[in-house]
Amino acid sequence: MMLADLIDGDDFRQRLQALGVRIPDGACPETCARMAACKYNEVGVEGLPEAIHDMLQHSDEMLPSVRQAIDTHLLPRLRANE
Repeated sequence: MMLADLIDGDDFRQRLQALGVRIPDGACPETCARMAACKYNEVGVEGLPEAIHDMLQHSDEMLPSVRQAIDTHLLPRLRANE
């Protein structure tokens, strides 16, 4: 597997920013996930559940830090709003 195929912290941040979540450059995956979860909880983030579902379909290409951040901060919020 090539390194470029990995879902790393930068890719994770960019995907969340594309959904309208304001995240500072250089934020770690945990910070990105916390900020996305807070915005989702407060006002919603259109497309977030689908984006997370899509990323999880490629969890074998995801850095462990990104997976941990999703599991810890985003999945509980998404499940609570189902």
